[in-house]
Amino acid sequence: MTILIAGPYRSGTNDDPKLMEQNLRKLEDAALPIFRAGHIPLIGEWLALPLLKVAGSKQPGDAIYDEILYPIAGRLITICDAVLRLEGASKGADEDVRLARELGLRVFYSLEEVLAAGSPE
Repeated sequence: MTILIAGPYRSGTNDDPKLMEQNLRKLEDAALPIFRAGHIPLIGEWLALPLLKVAGSKQPGDAIYDEILYPIAGRLITICDAVLRLEGASKGADEDVRLARELGLRVFYSLEEVLAAGSPE
């Protein structure tokens, strides 16, 4: 399965870059076990952050940031089989879950659930 990992990135950080980096690390911590289980993990920020830099975003919440960050996840979901929603308040991750459900995708709420689903055939 291709699995979008969704959880807090900017939420609860007051736009502190160190806290945002910590949140990204939490998302990434789930990626390796998912890969080792035979799946393809995706995190929207992996694609959005380089685009934000190239596009000239100066700070979280500026027009370029809003143009790119959240729409990336929405587009990624359309090529995914499932979403892993990590805990923590996040409007973006909640929207990812809403879109996943709308598309009929599986939604997992823990890494253990993903691993219990088994590897692809």
